[in-house]
Amino acid sequence: MTGYPHLSETTAEKLELSDADRIRHIKKPRWISYARAKSVLDKLEDLLEHPDQARMPNMLVIGETNNGKTAIVTRFRDQHPPDTNITGEAVKIPVLYIQAPPGPDEAGLYTVILDRLFEAYPRAESKDARRNRVISVLRRVDLGMIMVDEIHHLMAGSYVNQRNCLNVLKYLGNELRVPLVGIGTAEALRAVQTDPQLSNRFTPELLPRWKAGEPELYKLLASFERILPLKKPSLLQTRPLASLIVDLCDGTIGEMSTLLNAAAVQAIKSSTEQITQEVIARCGYVGPAQRKQVGSLL
Repeated sequence: MTGYPHLSETTAEKLELSDADRIRHIKKPRWISYARAKSVLDKLEDLLEHPDQARMPNMLVIGETNNGKTAIVTRFRDQHPPDTNITGEAVKIPVLYIQAPPGPDEAGLYTVILDRLFEAYPRAESKDARRNRVISVLRRVDLGMIMVDEIHHLMAGSYVNQRNCLNVLKYLGNELRVPLVGIGTAEALRAVQTDPQLSNRFTPELLPRWKAGEPELYKLLASFERILPLKKPSLLQTRPLASLIVDLCDGTIGEMSTLLNAAAVQAIKSSTEQITQEVIARCGYVGPAQRKQVGSLL
């Protein structure tokens, strides 16, 4: 399809859909690559391919809430799906992705792992027995890497509980000889840095907030424009519009995606067919700063 140079070829084809179908397409989850995400993905690949050794290297992916951490590691996990291994004894799992339990609970961490693997276990099982069960199961599936999202949940509570959970992660890495990847906020980084053994093993990969004026922000917004099926160019990467977007969204990519989706839907419904400052003002998006103001009134 010609005549829409602001769109990717695939997105331009979506213009043939009805308005309702275009809106449904906009609301679907999608992946947008950018330089920092690619760098982290490449380093995760290097970790997965790292030869076995007594002290495996690990990584912490650190960033603000809604700034792309989970999207990156989910992308990596999806690039390395389980192998059914129909001729072997068990499924092969190159990447085990789990969410940390809501508190610093060693038994809870083991339970999350077993549940993720659909592995049955006695409810009244002792902590030591459950730990041994986890090690046995993970060895059986030829594990390559453990990813723990929301790892800062394990850092809640007392110093003793934090140390215990960090020691559990260290134990799993040592026993299985696989790299560990923690995903969380700065709280997790501070906790790990209090333990010299752990801080030497966990390399932090930071996902900073996006800032107006940065070339990478303009590239990101141009990428967003190419996948939003609007008939007219919005020129999101121009300075006034880019600054407005990043300010409203407090510099996080998740908020920018939410805002641009809402604005694109408004552009279709209003027949504007492009994202402008006026469309953004009418799209119903409520940014983090506004949400905090509302919360302070309750």
